[in-house]
Amino acid sequence: MNNTKLHILAFGAHSDDVEIGMGATIAKYSSLGKRVGICDLTRAELSSNGTVEIRKCEATDSANILGTSIRETLGLRDRGIFLNEESINLIANVIRRYRPQVVFAPYHEDRHPDHGNCARLVEEAVFSAGIRRYETADQLPPHKVKNVYFYMINGFHKPDFVIDVSDFMDKKIASLNAYKSQFVKTEASFETPLVNGYIPTVEAREKLFGKEVGVEYAEGFKVKAPILLNRDLLGDE
Repeated sequence: MNNTKLHILAFGAHSDDVEIGMGATIAKYSSLGKRVGICDLTRAELSSNGTVEIRKCEATDSANILGTSIRETLGLRDRGIFLNEESINLIANVIRRYRPQVVFAPYHEDRHPDHGNCARLVEEAVFSAGIRRYETADQLPPHKVKNVYFYMINGFHKPDFVIDVSDFMDKKIASLNAYKSQFVKTEASFETPLVNGYIPTVEAREKLFGKEVGVEYAEGFKVKAPILLNRDLLGDE
């Protein structure tokens, strides 16, 4: 059993979800020596392009580019991500295994139902993982996550906070380009929004978020609880 403790654990419904929403943030914190993990809930077997095997290789390549400590797939059914006890238990088990300080999930307002359902499942699992008498498959001790944050995939929403990723946007773009089956249009490609200039759209979004705070690029996040600032309101450390 892997006993690696993580600083950050990011969940996505499909491989490439996390990279779209927060790939540069992962690269940034990995470069700072933080242990960051990604857990994909499904194998994305219903993807219009590529295969499960191809996407698995692409996900591994992408994770290596970002410098993640671990990446694993739970194997829930694609388009079968629903709020049920079995799925909550599986995710809670992962949280207890890696004991992250912070968990990320997709923001629930998204055109793809799996993304919103992933967020709801993760929220439930975070709560269950912290209950002492809640039992998971590996019989691991409870773990309370400090914070849960939400990244954006397809949506463009006003973020509650942003992270300056100006020095790591190239890593994010490289991690997305690793998913050639998803983002590179070929004669064999099935027509989807992903193969029609999707990566430049994501880059433009992060550039707009950056402009709002006076940096070149930023990734935006949503929260459900107020953020405590442990610094002077005037900006002095």
